[in-house]
Amino acid sequence: MEHVFKKGAPDAPTFILLHGTGGDENDLIPLAQNLNPSYNILGVRGEISENGMNRFFKRHGQGKYDIEDLNFRTDRLIQFLKDAAEQYEFDLEKAVVVGFSNGSNIALNMIFDERIDFQKALLYAPLYPLPVTNEIDLSHMDILISAGERDPISPVRESKRLISLLKQHGANVETVWVNSHELSREGIEAGQKLLAQK
Repeated sequence: MEHVFKKGAPDAPTFILLHGTGGDENDLIPLAQNLNPSYNILGVRGEISENGMNRFFKRHGQGKYDIEDLNFRTDRLIQFLKDAAEQYEFDLEKAVVVGFSNGSNIALNMIFDERIDFQKALLYAPLYPLPVTNEIDLSHMDILISAGERDPISPVRESKRLISLLKQHGANVETVWVNSHELSREGIEAGQKLLAQK
C-alpha cells in the first residue's frame, strides 16, 4: 500500500492515519502533529478510486457499503499494518488509529474484527451503519468519537447508535459533538485529552 512513515521519539507509540474520501497518506499528518508531535506516524493511502478520489473501500452510494469489498480491504489493511510494524519496528498493539470519515469507517471494521488489539482510537466523523454480530470485548479500548450535530453525511442518530454499540461491547467511549463533517479544534483537544489518559 502507498504510505508514508515518519519516525518519532524513541519508544513512542505510532499514529496510524486513515484519510477521508479524496485524501491521501499525507492528509492527516498535521492533525497527528497537533495531537502529539513525539509519536511515530504511519499514513496510509486507500486503494480504491471513486471518480478519481482515494477511498479505503467501495460503496454503492452514500452510507451503502460494499460489504464484500469492505471486508476484503480490511483484510489487506490488517496484513499491511502487521508487515509495516515489522518493517519499521513499532509495536502495533500500542498504535493509535486516527481516522477521518471513510478512514474512520474502515478503522471501525478493524476494531470489530479484533485481529489487532488496539488500545486507543480517535475517530472523526465516522459512519458505521452495519450490525456487529460477533461477541467482541472492547473493554481494553479508549475510543474518541467526534461527531457532527449537523452532519449531512453521518446523521446524529447513526452517531448515537455507534456510540451505544461501542459501549455495549465494553469500550470506554469519549464523545465530542462538533458542528458538521469536520476536523475541529474541539476534536483535536478531545483527542489530546484521551491520549493523555493512562
